[in-house]
Amino acid sequence: MGSLPENDGAPNSDVQPNKRRRKKSIVWEHFTIETVDADCTRACCNQCKKSFAYISGSKLAGTSHLRRHITLGICPVSKHNLDKDQVALAPDAKINGSAEATVRPRRRFRATPGCATMSFDQEHCNHEIAKMIIQHDYSLRMVEDSGFIDFARALQPQYNSVGSNTIQEHISRIHSREKQNLLSLLAGSPGRICLSLDLWTSDQSLGYVILTGQFVDCDWKLHRRILNVVMLPYPDSEVAFNQAVAACLTDWSLDNKLFTLTLNESFSTENVRGNLRGLLSCNNKLVFNGQLIIGSCYARALSGVAQEALASMSKTIHKVRQSVKYVVTSRIHQEKFNDLKQKLQVPSSRSLAIDDLTNWSTAYEMLTSAFELREVFPCLGISDPEYRITPSVEEWCQVETLCRYLKLLYDAASILTTETYPTANMFFHEAYKIQLELMHAVLSQDIFVSNLTRPLWEKFNRYWNDCNIILAVAAVMDPRFKMKLIEFSFPKIYGEDAKTWIGVVEEGLHDLFLEYVVQTLPPPIFMEEAASDSIVKSEISTEEDLLSTADDAFTEFDIYVSGIENYPHTRSYMELDAYLQEDLLPRVQEFDALGWWRLNRSRYPILSKMAVDILCIPVSTVSAESIFDTSNKKMDSSKSNLRPATLEALICSKDWMQYKTPEFIPEEFSSPLAVVKTEL
Repeated sequence: MGSLPENDGAPNSDVQPNKRRRKKSIVWEHFTIETVDADCTRACCNQCKKSFAYISGSKLAGTSHLRRHITLGICPVSKHNLDKDQVALAPDAKINGSAEATVRPRRRFRATPGCATMSFDQEHCNHEIAKMIIQHDYSLRMVEDSGFIDFARALQPQYNSVGSNTIQEHISRIHSREKQNLLSLLAGSPGRICLSLDLWTSDQSLGYVILTGQFVDCDWKLHRRILNVVMLPYPDSEVAFNQAVAACLTDWSLDNKLFTLTLNESFSTENVRGNLRGLLSCNNKLVFNGQLIIGSCYARALSGVAQEALASMSKTIHKVRQSVKYVVTSRIHQEKFNDLKQKLQVPSSRSLAIDDLTNWSTAYEMLTSAFELREVFPCLGISDPEYRITPSVEEWCQVETLCRYLKLLYDAASILTTETYPTANMFFHEAYKIQLELMHAVLSQDIFVSNLTRPLWEKFNRYWNDCNIILAVAAVMDPRFKMKLIEFSFPKIYGEDAKTWIGVVEEGLHDLFLEYVVQTLPPPIFMEEAASDSIVKSEISTEEDLLSTADDAFTEFDIYVSGIENYPHTRSYMELDAYLQEDLLPRVQEFDALGWWRLNRSRYPILSKMAVDILCIPVSTVSAESIFDTSNKKMDSSKSNLRPATLEALICSKDWMQYKTPEFIPEEFSSPLAVVKTEL
């Protein structure tokens, strides 16, 4: 065994006589110093034979980690032997000379901050595992897998494995806590709530309705949250969605607070819409005669048009895809392609990538990058005889045309992928551009362009006809545009009929505004005492009494009419007209329409309430990560086999937890002995 210097507590035979020798460190009863070479020594555990770094007199690799190896039970020894070792590691006892021996402990070494000074809390650990499962879509069964248990015990030997039922209880608690936070947020909303419905399917032919709410908070900031996940055993039923909407309204106490309902065209048939109108007419005050049930999804409409365009050029796209695949799947081909690109001095900085067939934006990006590098592919065909799928010049021209129209759709859809969900005023201009460009393309003299865009226009025109009024009304609530944008846009689309369509928007605005005016009127006054007196008098009715009763009834009517007349009814219409007649605000890139209405709510007390509700209308039913999907969402088998309450807790909690809320550890986690019974 190599010699050790005196300043590290190891044995040393060459002690200077004029220096006091330090006592031997107890760790050397469990470790042996091994000399690897002249400049390297290591400490080997006598029990487990594991080797540790050791540098004499160093704080980086001294004896602290060796001491922890013994005292924390990391060394694989029995509990009995470990307890004996811990006793052996105690300081020497000192006898005071009396009959009884007392032990005066030596000053303990300072423990490094970490797990040595922290007690393990199993309940807190389970809570964190539940959060992890929610956030990352892991299976609940993972906590029962041997691999996970071994991993957890490697981190914390005191960890006890738990079953999926225990984790479900923690998930339910997290869901309940987050739901209370959301209820508090909803309670401060100055406006109504707008719902959107999306339908997921599963391999068991079950349907799952995802109900998402949009609303503004007390600070007039727009929020979008998943409220409910409702399983539908028979999703093809025309009344199935009534059940989901009714459950949501009851669960969140939204009676008379619902403003609009946005559906997906894949299931929003006329019968489905009619049934939903009937449901809402019983439980809610239908605004705008029920016309604010929106039957089309902006993202799905764009996705449908994009897929139509890609399908029309499937053969050419296949050649491009195969060319890209030939390059990117081989390192040799990739290097050769890059060399040719440099020699040709192609200015593009794009890289080739194969598209994902489940996401149409990746096809657009693949075609765009391949087109910019189109000059390289023919040269690759000359230098590499194995490459024989070069698209022709005509095919590249067709790809360029296709990319021009895909870019329109891509830019319009990208608005929905921003970090903050956009207000409804952002969509009219994008939809208008697509409608106008496709209309012009259909009339093009270029036969290829006309044939390519005609089915695209027909498909998008259905969305435009269904939603243009809603989008236009929302655009009017933007003080940068108001009616001027509508008056500018509609003549280009409707020609001579533009005045009629502009009139429809104006009439819709005034009708909707009138409903808000009526809501502010005082309710009719019913004179209960007069009614009681009339009943008594009717027992001894005379002609005079009957006339008196009639006068009382008309008196109530007169009071109601007087309330309407005394209310500044004309001035209320002037509130809308004054807003429309004011000068437009300068157009700036980052404009907060809701913030502007908040600052001007004293000038427009009624109109601001209407603006808040209109601006939070959702035009899409899908989440930001699904905007470019080419098919409806499917529920994976691990989730579809869960109980509906657990499934809803997982999906909703994941959505709610991504937003910053005060984090706290539930009180029941403060004591490992606490028992909390939670029912899912």
